Amino acid sequence: MGKTNLLDAIHYLCMTRSAINTIDSQNIFDGEKYFAINSTIEAEKNLRVNCYFEAGKKKIIKVNGAEVQKLSDHIGKIPCVLTTPDDNEIIKEGSEIRRKTFDAMISQSNRHYLGLIIHYSALLKQRNAFLKQNDGRFNLNKKLLETYDQQLLPLNKEIAQERAKFLAAFTPYFQRNYNDIFSGAEKVGIGYKSDGTKENFKQIFVSSLDKDIVTQRTNVGCHKDDFVFRLNDKPVKKFGSQGQQKSFIIALKLSEYDFLKSIKENDPLLLLDDLFDKLDDERIAQIINLVNDRDRFSQVFVTDARRDRSEELFKETSNVHFFEIENGAVKNL
Repeated sequence: MGKTNLLDAIHYLCMTRSAINTIDSQNIFDGEKYFAINSTIEAEKNLRVNCYFEAGKKKIIKVNGAEVQKLSDHIGKIPCVLTTPDDNEIIKEGSEIRRKTFDAMISQSNRHYLGLIIHYSALLKQRNAFLKQNDGRFNLNKKLLETYDQQLLPLNKEIAQERAKFLAAFTPYFQRNYNDIFSGAEKVGIGYKSDGTKENFKQIFVSSLDKDIVTQRTNVGCHKDDFVFRLNDKPVKKFGSQGQQKSFIIALKLSEYDFLKSIKENDPLLLLDDLFDKLDDERIAQIINLVNDRDRFSQVFVTDARRDRSEELFKETSNVHFFEIENGAVKNL
């Protein structure tokens, strides 16, 4: 009916992109030429934030009528945390989605890191294009390759250091949140695997050149890093139940919220899509208790397919508002 779209629209205004489909042209309603999202955000002072995208043209973000010149400058200004049922892919899929998840977390709190990632991605794209143009030949232009490598090597090291530094600060929040959701004897942890943290990283990078030429892509670097999720010293992906995996993801998101709140001027928005999916009654009760803490959470959006369940769960919650969405239209109940 449009519940997820509503939360994604908020995500667009905060992060300048959709969390569901990052290809802007595919978010235009069928048969239309553009989409627009308009909002008023009440913080210390009211902000009017608008997003406009027309097919074939650049995306425009405006704050109080003034266009944001660099979209990356807007990220982190209105912090938000979104979890959706598709977040189980963070556990089940490959390393790329975990890197993107943590890159988004770090970028909202660390503008320097966001700049590093943008610069690294551009250089990596150029290096891979050069390798592809070379078509597997070993007599390539090594001078040009060295130009890319001289910039990529220090970037790799700095990005790996920033990720490791973030994870060290983030882990205590995560362990506390998981224990709050599931008050058992489970031990959880997040590890970080990166060649960029190794002393001999340059040697590892250079020794991969022959493989890079043959495969026509860069095989070593922070674009291959991974974050390892563990439960009782075993991979959550293989040994965690659906409820444990869902709890792991929610703890991850609540910890992102806590971390951002600790360093940002404005409290983040917390967006919980289909929150109760795959959770037993005990864990649902624990999460409701957490979300009801108004000293901790300023504004929370929760979607649920069952109106009766939500009304029962939040019946003793103060300052709660229920809305029904039907065919994309919002009704205040």
